[in-house]
Amino acid sequence: MKNLGKFFMVSLCLAAVALSAGTFMKVNANSPEPVAAGQPVDLTYAAEKALPAVVHIKYVQNSKVQTVEVQSNPFEDFFDPFGFFGSPGQGQGGTQKRQIQTPKKEATGSGVIISSDGYIVTNNHVVAGADQLTVTLNDNREFSAKIIGTDETTDLALIKVNGRDLPTLPIGDSDKLRVGEWVLAVGNPYNLNSTVTAGIVSAKARSMGANGVESFIQTDAAINAGNSGGALVNTKGELVGINAMLYSRTGSYSGYGFAIPTTIMNKVVDDLKQYGTVQRALLGITGGDVHNWLDQQKEEGKELDLGTNEGIYVQEVQEGSAGEDANLQKGDVITYVDGKKVTKMAELQELLAGKRPGDKINITYLHNKKQVTKTVTLKNAQGNTKVVKEADLDILGANFREITEDQKTQLNIGYGLEVVKVSAGAFKEAGIGKGFIIREINDKPVKTVEALQDIVKQASTSRDPALYIKGVWPTGKRGYFAVQLDE
Repeated sequence: MKNLGKFFMVSLCLAAVALSAGTFMKVNANSPEPVAAGQPVDLTYAAEKALPAVVHIKYVQNSKVQTVEVQSNPFEDFFDPFGFFGSPGQGQGGTQKRQIQTPKKEATGSGVIISSDGYIVTNNHVVAGADQLTVTLNDNREFSAKIIGTDETTDLALIKVNGRDLPTLPIGDSDKLRVGEWVLAVGNPYNLNSTVTAGIVSAKARSMGANGVESFIQTDAAINAGNSGGALVNTKGELVGINAMLYSRTGSYSGYGFAIPTTIMNKVVDDLKQYGTVQRALLGITGGDVHNWLDQQKEEGKELDLGTNEGIYVQEVQEGSAGEDANLQKGDVITYVDGKKVTKMAELQELLAGKRPGDKINITYLHNKKQVTKTVTLKNAQGNTKVVKEADLDILGANFREITEDQKTQLNIGYGLEVVKVSAGAFKEAGIGKGFIIREINDKPVKTVEALQDIVKQASTSRDPALYIKGVWPTGKRGYFAVQLDE
């Protein structure tokens, strides 16, 4: 769910700290009681526990040749300062097709080993699009890693290396963190491996508008480029968050960092292991914090009484959603979920992030300032309680290949995927036959089989599991098709 309207926006300068371009304080483990006021805090025990389990991740995306359409320029027939190659003047409407060589990309980030058999949690933006991932442990052992699953909505990813008896970091309960509590940030900023910084929890359930689902732990422990995916650790040496981003006007640390709490991480990891994709339970509303909404009304000269100054203001209720089943309406204010008080949208998102479609929750809300409590069943993005799995290309029942240079010239197009075989499946049911060339799906250009796979995966878990396809037949006739992906 995304916040709508002015009062849902956060006007902060954000800097993702995942990738730094390459070459481009001992707590008594047997005494968890809080340290008395005025006493020094020893963090050496927590650091010793965390360092072996926090890894360095090297990201490599190989150089690729891509065909692009650019505006025609008659002078480029004689001079090509940018190193493009290809035949000019083949485009239409003032464009021409050219091939470019993308540079090889290398970058670094961090990760946390959560199981001795090699499962590692990191950020989605640390590994997304990688052709190669190399994991280096604190003792300098190196492993190649494969991606088990990613979740862009929470900016989390699960990768795995083939190892045994690897050092792990025990997972703590981020719900028990208190503002003012000491924490460590452990990672690899600027390729400075195994770096530890300390600070306190500055705030909880912070929303920054960076991800679809977020309830960040805010800390003043120094976090910089390369720290993304690293560990936020409490004084007991337990993992309580995955460092994800920083607040900065310069791109480097200037006061605050933000970590994804383990309450969200645990559910995402379990789902990626079991299903390959996150089973996201939705209430089906949009809205924002009541105090922000009231402030906006005051700015517009309106004075409204909702019966409370705290809670989640309901802006819109989606048709067929769990929110509609609970009789929520625009203007209502959600105050409790499962008996727990909620004052921020981020708190509501964190609670729902631990649920799956089919789970029941109790919602308490104010309707016309009168308290109402309902028990509802949460649903997925498609409005039911089924397990949602990312579809593979097999569901289409077809084989594909990138079009040849002759086809590009003949049809005057720069890219496309040709359907070379059709058997039983979604394409045959939709009437798409052999020879059809796919140009766009869901308004996205389709240049490679990998791009097609990504689009199919995203669409299969969306609210509208369908492919809206635009393309051309070998005769030059345009074709348009709608392909349903739900079973």
